[in-house]
Amino acid sequence: MRASSHPHKLVSLAVAAEAIDVHPRTIRRRIADGTIVGYRVGKLVKVDPADVEALVRPIAAARRGDAA
Repeated sequence: MRASSHPHKLVSLAVAAEAIDVHPRTIRRRIADGTIVGYRVGKLVKVDPADVEALVRPIAAARRGDAA
């Protein structure tokens, strides 16, 4: 058995989605578009929670007087 070079515990798509309040399908889309890496564990797909948390970014606040 080979030692894991992966420093974080991998989590299911459902757990990852719940952590950032999105649907598991959103996590699958981010894997498909290459934004995050998915890992096959048997029949399951798992992700690194740190990769998922990196998806959450602040948005720029609208300046006063700007039309929405």
